[in-house]
Amino acid sequence: MTDQHGLPATDDDVPEIGPYAPGPDHLGFAAEEIDTSRPHPARMYDYFLDGWDNYEVDRVAADRVIELHPQVRDSVRANGAFRQRAVRAVVAAGVRQFLVLGIGIPTSPNAHEVARQAAPETRVVYVDSDPIVATHARARLANAPGTAFALGDLRDPKAVLDDPVVRELIDFERPVGLLIGGVIDFLGDEDQPAALLAAFGAALPAGSHLILSHGTYEPYEGYAQGRIDEAARAHVEEVYKSATTPLALRTKDEIAALLGPFAPLEPGVVRVPLWRPDGAVPGPKQLNDTIFYGVAGRKD
Repeated sequence: MTDQHGLPATDDDVPEIGPYAPGPDHLGFAAEEIDTSRPHPARMYDYFLDGWDNYEVDRVAADRVIELHPQVRDSVRANGAFRQRAVRAVVAAGVRQFLVLGIGIPTSPNAHEVARQAAPETRVVYVDSDPIVATHARARLANAPGTAFALGDLRDPKAVLDDPVVRELIDFERPVGLLIGGVIDFLGDEDQPAALLAAFGAALPAGSHLILSHGTYEPYEGYAQGRIDEAARAHVEEVYKSATTPLALRTKDEIAALLGPFAPLEPGVVRVPLWRPDGAVPGPKQLNDTIFYGVAGRKD
């Protein structure tokens, strides 16, 4: 049962979520606490994509990750290509509004560009808790039609869903595309990511879709020589511990367990190049080196 906002009406209608406690050990900072003295995951990701919105401290940390995993740049590009294909698929299914959680530093083509190219009437709201991301997003989205940015944290679903900016563009009586950017990768088990996604899913009507990608260190099952390099994994996680937000990598089964009310669409949870490819499919070694799983799901 839901209330007039499309949110669970009673405490029995949504999985229990622990207390929300933002702070410097979580995603983002208060606006006055932008920190350029430590690596930042969004700026590191920007550097992986050959962007310019990063600092020396980010480049040093990102180069350390590249040293440990030389294919990381190819992986993040494959991740972006997956999101574009998934957005087009969701638009083709009839969805004309998207809520994007965890935008990161905007890099074209963004979700609204992909969606509106397919259906110009599509509306998109981006949400992120980080003030650095907010600064870039607001500047780059200022003149984008049917598009807005809201400062919010996905660990507080009700606040995000009740945000006036979100409510202005998103009609929760109609199907919504929920696109989760590179953010669940930075939520530990103590943040209860499955319960958070279940809470968002409970607020969305039937016909809504989820698009999710997530980092992993699990070997690709189709590559016989695939092994977890525990030393490299530990070193990468150590790099991110020195950053503003630690990294939380998960297995295929752990990612599948996050989907809540969204039933996976074919082909399920797969390495991102394998999700409905529109070109040549990489070989097993390249798939093993691709460190992201991707999945799209539908709420019936």
